[in-house]
Amino acid sequence: MGKQKQVRVYDCRGGGDISIPKSFDVAALDFNDFLRALHKEFSINCHDIFFLTDTDRKPLDFDRFAKLQNGNTLYILRHEAQALPAATEEEIKFQPHYDTLIQCGTYDYHASAGQQPLSYVLAELIDNSLAATAKNKDVRTIELLMMFDETLGKPAVIVLDNGCGMTSQQLNNWAVYRHSKFIKKDSKYASEPGYVRPDPVPRSLNSDISYFGVGGKQAVFHIGNSVRMISKSVSSLDVHELVVSEEEFKRREKQQEEIYGGVIKNRKPGDFSHVNKSEHLLQALIAEEPGKESFTAVVITGVLPKHIAVLKENFDVWTRQLAHVYHYYIHGVNGNDMKRSSTDSSDLPKIDIHITLREKPSKCPCVVNLREIDDDLQTLHINAAADTFEFQAETADGGKAEGVLRYFPFLYDKETYPRDPMCAPPDDEEDQDNESGVHHQARGKDAIFECYWNGRLIPYTTISEFDWCSEKSVSNPLKECHSRFSGVIFTDDKFLVTQNKLTFMELENKLKKQNTIFTCIVNGQKRRSNMRKEFNQWLLKCHEKYDKQVKFLKYLETITRTDAKTPKGRQHPWATFSTIEWDGKVYKKGQLVKSHKTQPTLYGSIVRFMLNKDCDGDVFATGGQVELVREPKALHDQTTVIPISKIDRTATDEAIKMNISADLARIPAKLNVEWPEGSPWQQNAVEPAGAGLGPLKVQIQNKKGESLSRMPTMRQTTVKKLTVVLKIVFHDPKGDEEIYSCVGQFNQSWGFWFNKFDKLTRLGRYTLFLNTVLIETNKTVFGDNPLPSFDLKFTIKEGCAESFSVGAVSPPVHVGVPFDIPLQIKDAYDHATAPPPDLKPVLECSGLELSYEAFNRSGPRFIMRGVKARGKVAGYQQSKTFDLKVILPGLKKASQSIKFSLLPGKPHSLHVTPQGLLRIENGNSVRFNVEVHDEAGNITAHPKQTVLCQVQSLPPVAVDCSNGTGQLVTQAINLKINKGEPEKIRVRLNMQGQKHIPVVVRDIMVSPSTQVKRLELCSHNDENLLMRNNENIEWLAGGLLENLFYRLYDEAGREVPLTNEIASKIKVNWTGDVKVEALSQGRLPNVQVPTQVKEERFCQVYYQDQSVSVSFKIVPRPDEPSRLKVTLPQNTVKMGEILPGSFHLELLDQYDNVTKALTSDCVKHITVEAEGLDKSAIKLTWQESSHSVAVRGVCFQSGSLGSKELCFTYRSYVERVIIRVTAGLPAYLKLLSEPEQPLQVLNDCDIPTPFIVQLCDKWGNPSTDQRVVVQLRSSPLDLKVMKSVTSQPVDTEGKATFTVKKVSGPKGRYKLLFKGSFNEKPIPGPEVNLSVFPDPSKPVALSLEFNTRAKCLAGGIFPVFSVSVMSEDRIPIHSFNPAAVSMLLWEGAPSENPAPVNVPELRCTSKDVKYHFRNKESPEKAGLYTIRFSLRTETLEIFSDPIAINVEANQPVRLAPESQPPTPVVSCVKDIASRTLLENTTLKIMDDYGNAAGQDLEGNVVVSIKSSNGDSNKSLPVFEDRTSRVQFRLSNGQAHIPLLAIMENSPGEHGCTYILLFKPEVPMAALDSFELPFHFYNDAENQKKTSELSKEKDKLTAEIASQENTFGMYRCLLEEQETQLVEATSKVTGLRTELSQRNVISAQDVSIPMIRTLVAQKTAEVDRILKSPRRVYSVRNCFDGQPDVVGMVGHLACVKDDDAARVISWHISGDMDVVITRTTEAAKRIYADTRGRQQVMPLDSVYMSPANRPLPHIRNGLPLFTAPGNPVFARQILIFTRDQRSCDIVFKNLLGDTILMDDLDSANDYRRRVIQNKISCPTILTKQGDRLSAKGKFGGAQNRAPPIDVLKVFGAPLPLNYHVLREQIELLSKYQSALENEVEAQTDRNKTLKEWNDKLPARQALEEKKKQLEEIKRRLASVSVTPMKRRPADAGQVSGIDAKRHRTAI
Repeated sequence: MGKQKQVRVYDCRGGGDISIPKSFDVAALDFNDFLRALHKEFSINCHDIFFLTDTDRKPLDFDRFAKLQNGNTLYILRHEAQALPAATEEEIKFQPHYDTLIQCGTYDYHASAGQQPLSYVLAELIDNSLAATAKNKDVRTIELLMMFDETLGKPAVIVLDNGCGMTSQQLNNWAVYRHSKFIKKDSKYASEPGYVRPDPVPRSLNSDISYFGVGGKQAVFHIGNSVRMISKSVSSLDVHELVVSEEEFKRREKQQEEIYGGVIKNRKPGDFSHVNKSEHLLQALIAEEPGKESFTAVVITGVLPKHIAVLKENFDVWTRQLAHVYHYYIHGVNGNDMKRSSTDSSDLPKIDIHITLREKPSKCPCVVNLREIDDDLQTLHINAAADTFEFQAETADGGKAEGVLRYFPFLYDKETYPRDPMCAPPDDEEDQDNESGVHHQARGKDAIFECYWNGRLIPYTTISEFDWCSEKSVSNPLKECHSRFSGVIFTDDKFLVTQNKLTFMELENKLKKQNTIFTCIVNGQKRRSNMRKEFNQWLLKCHEKYDKQVKFLKYLETITRTDAKTPKGRQHPWATFSTIEWDGKVYKKGQLVKSHKTQPTLYGSIVRFMLNKDCDGDVFATGGQVELVREPKALHDQTTVIPISKIDRTATDEAIKMNISADLARIPAKLNVEWPEGSPWQQNAVEPAGAGLGPLKVQIQNKKGESLSRMPTMRQTTVKKLTVVLKIVFHDPKGDEEIYSCVGQFNQSWGFWFNKFDKLTRLGRYTLFLNTVLIETNKTVFGDNPLPSFDLKFTIKEGCAESFSVGAVSPPVHVGVPFDIPLQIKDAYDHATAPPPDLKPVLECSGLELSYEAFNRSGPRFIMRGVKARGKVAGYQQSKTFDLKVILPGLKKASQSIKFSLLPGKPHSLHVTPQGLLRIENGNSVRFNVEVHDEAGNITAHPKQTVLCQVQSLPPVAVDCSNGTGQLVTQAINLKINKGEPEKIRVRLNMQGQKHIPVVVRDIMVSPSTQVKRLELCSHNDENLLMRNNENIEWLAGGLLENLFYRLYDEAGREVPLTNEIASKIKVNWTGDVKVEALSQGRLPNVQVPTQVKEERFCQVYYQDQSVSVSFKIVPRPDEPSRLKVTLPQNTVKMGEILPGSFHLELLDQYDNVTKALTSDCVKHITVEAEGLDKSAIKLTWQESSHSVAVRGVCFQSGSLGSKELCFTYRSYVERVIIRVTAGLPAYLKLLSEPEQPLQVLNDCDIPTPFIVQLCDKWGNPSTDQRVVVQLRSSPLDLKVMKSVTSQPVDTEGKATFTVKKVSGPKGRYKLLFKGSFNEKPIPGPEVNLSVFPDPSKPVALSLEFNTRAKCLAGGIFPVFSVSVMSEDRIPIHSFNPAAVSMLLWEGAPSENPAPVNVPELRCTSKDVKYHFRNKESPEKAGLYTIRFSLRTETLEIFSDPIAINVEANQPVRLAPESQPPTPVVSCVKDIASRTLLENTTLKIMDDYGNAAGQDLEGNVVVSIKSSNGDSNKSLPVFEDRTSRVQFRLSNGQAHIPLLAIMENSPGEHGCTYILLFKPEVPMAALDSFELPFHFYNDAENQKKTSELSKEKDKLTAEIASQENTFGMYRCLLEEQETQLVEATSKVTGLRTELSQRNVISAQDVSIPMIRTLVAQKTAEVDRILKSPRRVYSVRNCFDGQPDVVGMVGHLACVKDDDAARVISWHISGDMDVVITRTTEAAKRIYADTRGRQQVMPLDSVYMSPANRPLPHIRNGLPLFTAPGNPVFARQILIFTRDQRSCDIVFKNLLGDTILMDDLDSANDYRRRVIQNKISCPTILTKQGDRLSAKGKFGGAQNRAPPIDVLKVFGAPLPLNYHVLREQIELLSKYQSALENEVEAQTDRNKTLKEWNDKLPARQALEEKKKQLEEIKRRLASVSVTPMKRRPADAGQVSGIDAKRHRTAI
């Protein structure tokens, strides 16, 4: 028989009784069978719709049906949200889990010895509620109701929460004992999810404390005997209710039923029909259920009477214990810190635990919220602590524990360590035996640490101490502080606790193991250091900072000290005060003090007192420093800081002032200036140029008249020497100019000496400055006081005339022609000055006679008028240079010489040669030589000098003598001679147009001639033809003229016989080969006719002596035509232009003579051809005059540039000429080289690729016209472009190169325009589109966010400031180190001025996208402040806009005076002055920081007197009118006390100290009183003795304490340095071992220089690797660095193998330049910026299958066949360079399952075999460059990768050696740093040890002082001051004073 599986089904559709369910056995049914059974059993029509669910309202399907358990209950509903018509029941089993057996020993063994306080039992129930509400988004509410009002029903304890509730199955699981959260994955409990450990949170406040499945059930049965669990989950519409009771267990046991069973009642919310009518409480609880989304209520009844009594009577105790247990859940990680006045409620945990105790109806219920309890132990400790020390511990098994120590200082006369309110107070008798007067010894023997587990207290486990914080680890000076701190440990669930959560199991043992690592936490950050050292430093700091001794008053501000003497770690904070009270004395700001035990002794005025702590009001402290201004300030000019203990309290004001006055008289006061050589210059003196200034003797004198050369030393370590600096400043209109500066030469005898200065030559105003200067600083100010100085103002003018200069003489100068000589009169320094009045110039010149007419004066100018020069010059063709000496008698430099050139003068006479009677033969001419002379006889040359010669009976002959000379040749004189007698004639010579020049006359005698007079020439070819003289003879070109002969005749016509002598005198010009024999016979040589027509040959035959000749001209005539000639006008023409001029076409003969064979009809037969020739423009013109053809209109419109052949054809004649064609006119510009497009540039960046522009004509030919200028500009002009040149002409190749160095402008699209200009005409050029993007990595501004409505209270916390560093495109940059962002805070309103100097900088506390400034304390002084944020790096500095913050006064806390009054000392005498306690004193209501805070408070101040030691039996003084209390009016937060005095003969004990108590009485405000001690005396003698001894005792006590503190610090420092040295050595050893193992260095020691050399070598090797050639992806990525940009595909990966890189890059070549973005928004931004030209791919829109499929031939991890060709997924050989995950998505998307193989054959074989296995095969690439597509296609150019050099491919990765070198460099750098730290640690330790040994005498002196102190104490004890009470005669009346009587003063 099979196993049964019974389920119960309720039909809830209505219309029937649902109280009895129907049972079905479904073991053998499937879901469909079960549905058919339901239809049959409940008569459900097949068309009816119903819902079948389990009790958790989950619909039943096939899967859930298969998981049903035996006994499950099901519902049949009309619809899914139907409410149950009545309650149903569900049987459950809650048999204990097997953990009960296997773990009972583990937990129960560690149970806490039966200690079961009731509060910890209730805590188990609260634990469950905390776990249930852990995921609540709103307030988590937990209510504990102690309902002991029997009128409402049986007493009950109810725990109610608004948590997640429980489903029916979860309620069943709750009932199972030991059903812990770790076993919920068991199939039996599958309804609940498995346990997931919560994420770590501070203090482990994770609410994960419902743990073992035991505590809740143990708690309810410990309190009572029955529990009713009522719960509703969010997912359920029904309420589930389970009752478990002791009575039911006994009944089942008696009736032998299964004990661990029960019934869960499922009902609708608010249905209490099943509840007994007497249970009013339960009914009311159920009635509140409607409207609640989820909840759980635990109702415990049968509460034991003893528990009821405890819960009633100790209500305050157990609620305080619960507040202690859940303190940090209630108040947050920082606990209930009531000192934080500006706590933001949103930061607090949203947990409310309400407890209500209801007893009798007549008694008011007690209601408390655990949050409101303020006296639990943790609250007391947190608020009493002055400082904290946080740490963390990590165990070997991963457990983490947080810890915090809190310090409770000793204040005044008592410890402040808080006591447990539940512990008994200390015994007063024991306190009386304590010699120190301390009421209790702080923590005493209690353990240090309480322990919390997952945020809740484990009450019975404490930890006494750890090694690093034990009393043994504390140095001796700090032993007293060891009991002043307590601590808390917070652990997670790695540390086990017992099942009742009362004790830890092994916490202390684990934490005290040696492998547990403790780490100090500073500002939330771990600091790995020595814990013992850190703890001791913290304890020392607390002791010095918080344990009180000196009272600091009148807080000023908190500063950061940056002086060199302040260690870096102690620079902040330093609180400053204006007043201190020390040893009964008050020291204030501005008070003069004297130091003691300092070298030298210091005198100064107090600037402020400083305390190294952060405070904002009056405080007590054990130390401090005082800042002094050295007095006198004019002498010292410095401030110094000394310990307060160095103030000499015995010094008087008179002695201090006297010493300062004496020092003041010694400082420099004046300069004494003397003129040793006399004639001192007066103020505003006027002196001539060159006047000597000085010499000067200067002495620096003090007020005593003493000469000084240095500042008075005052025993200073550094001598401040003085000197005097002389400066002379020239006041130029353009600005003052320092022309001279020097330092005086010092001599002890005469002071500072300045030599005479005689270089004052510039004219104008001057000032002489003498300044006293400090040599070391070069300053003229010392101590804010100027050092002595002296100044003298004077003016320099021109001096007397001493020289002159001669101006230029206007050229040319001619003999006898007047000219002027200008003179410039000057003083000795070339300044123009007036000439002397009696000046008469003298002129001298060798070889010349000089004179002048007059001279003129005009200021400094002197002009000689009408100067003439006479004398011989070199000649008329060139001038002669003379030295002219000008003499001005009376001047120091009386003469000046100038050179001038003298030319001949005007024409004056004619000089003709030869002279006398001339004789000639008839037929001859006469020759005269003529010269034109000036008045000095020099030949003179002038234009138009024409000389005429008139011969009798002959026409006149003229000659041009413009150059001064000429030769006249008359015509031949042929007279008729009669009878052979000579005849006489006269010749006249005169100059034309110059009548003033005399005429010259000459006579000539003419005689007959006997020479040959005529020659005849004949030719025998033409029958003795006689050839006429100058006849033209035409002859064939190139021919020969033959048979020429000649004859000679005398004057009478007779033939002259030819002789050899006469023949030798016959000459011909056409040949030199003449034979005398032929000439003697009368024959002449043949004449060769020229070959060129134009070469007409002139032929002459002449008689040599008589110049008788006959000439003729042979004119050649052309031969027959032989060729065509073309004449070019020029051989160069520009493309598109018509060649200027004409081509001439002619026919030539054999000698190239132009023939006249061409006719006008020839133009019809002439053709012109050439490449690119525009034939339509050719024009042929017949030239009649030259018998030639003109060709015009030659123009080339196409073709290449260079030489072209032009062909001319006429009939059979052809001629070719070469024409050089050059580029046409410049037409446009084009780009030869430019950056890749789209061109995108970041703002303020360059464009690395230069732009190269080519000048072209309109045909695209490069033009080289360098007259064209190319200009680059931007459009629009908002874009600023910094270029190498703005414009430039093209070079010899017609190119212009522009390099853009920087582009600046707002984001947008721009154009770069290239324009040319030629002859002021524009030439169009290209336009380059340019997109400018803001630089996302360039910070430009700081953006600030904070709560502007938050109030800033003095001493509180500022709101959180969140600063964003904004880039140019307003995107936050978060890559800066948080340390670079700081917050500046200073007092005052915002202004445009920069922040004041030394403003403290507050650092950033946390960073995400923004830089957050959290928990920054506001100033303690109220007022207006300015906050400004800055970003500072090495290269930039950015400030935010300043904001104003108004800091308001905090809550009023106390009454205090404006300034601390001195301690009154009164006596009961008659004089009112001796009895006055206070006079004219104002008290104000203040906050904790001394700010007036009670302006709106009204009330009274009651003054009374009390004993200083609390002795109520001591006799107390009384005020006037015998009152013990006086009342003053308090108005607007302040009360004025005009006078307060004691009564005459007042009671009181002599020598006692009393306290004036000023108590404010203000409604609704609890304020601290002000206490003022005063001394009461009536015996002056004993009081004086005691006062002196006390002062001496206090002095010694302070000195001993100070020295002991110093020696203690030395001991701690030595111990710390020893630890640092050990740690440094250990680190060096470890790094050296690692480097040696890697063979980087040898095992032996290596010096620091060797390490540096090694690092440099390896760095150089790394640089070499980076610079070596390597395959790279060449496309520039302009978008890298922009927000949400991953990069360009080609840059995201590297491929090692060249072949693989080639084929993969080609395969995805279309995607290589795709920009990958993380978001679609970033992709859209790039798309818009590039106008859609850039490909983008956002990753948030890319789907990638998470599965990594194997290669196709692999199935289930095994290959289907042996694959050839080494197949591998192509994406797997990519080496990603960044963002592995994003790159994986990108290349899975781009490459998919593409496979890479070795060759195409292997690929084909692989594909075939994969397909045979019925598996699809992806695309295959081969290293040979082939592609086999997924469709099986291969071959062709489309499936073959081109060569790698034409592709843009993936780059190659860096070699492995590069990464090894980088690791070695990093290790070597660490080793170098460790070595340097070791050396530094050793040096510091040796230095400190030496100082410790040097202080041995001081330690011995300390022991001696201790002995002296003991002696003084003994003497004090021996002084007997007899106490006695004043009891005047009316003492009886005084004793009867009414204590309630007030004296009111308004």
